[in-house]
Amino acid sequence: MDEMTQTLALTLGAGWASGINLYATVLLLGLLGATGTVDLPPGLDILMDPLVLLAAGFMYLVEFVTDKVPGVDTAWDSLHTFVRIPAGAMLAAGAAGDLGTGADLAAAILGGGLAAASHVAKAGSRVLINASPEPFTNWAASFGEDVGVVGGLLLAVSHPLVFLVLLAVFLAFLVWLLPKIWRGLGRLFRFIGRWFGGREERDAGTAGPGGGPPG
Repeated sequence: MDEMTQTLALTLGAGWASGINLYATVLLLGLLGATGTVDLPPGLDILMDPLVLLAAGFMYLVEFVTDKVPGVDTAWDSLHTFVRIPAGAMLAAGAAGDLGTGADLAAAILGGGLAAASHVAKAGSRVLINASPEPFTNWAASFGEDVGVVGGLLLAVSHPLVFLVLLAVFLAFLVWLLPKIWRGLGRLFRFIGRWFGGREERDAGTAGPGGGPPG
């Protein structure tokens, strides 16, 4: 039962963390395995390869800087919609171990779903945070996400049952949060649309016949 709990926590943890920061997830799991702190399942042995660690470390540094720049972080998140979710599914399947093809597919589905949920929550909340003119909230959110990914994965491998309970709380919170993010994004985009619409009307009003200045 303990081994199954550990496997489940690592599987779900890898998917959840990948949706927030894929490169930190790969780097941390690889380092834990390479240092002998955690015995990674065979499906994740590749994470301990020095080239994988170097690539993940470099990309984590890039994301660490990019994620702190309002606006740029949203573009980065948008691009990574096509990276984090499938990678989360692959990592979750690898974490499932040698439980059979059915278990691998189930783990990939769960991992990809969790990666999608945490990614949408991160990306959507960042768009709303970036509507604020000051950058400090963005920085706090970014540092909080980094700490959450590292702390969550360490908890998943050291205290898997505690992690699973907290993950259930997170998912319940997500069910409450996502509709609010969606409504907030709708209000923000409507405001932007009205602002641009009003600007076009003002520009048209200051232009004379033929597009020139009024006579």
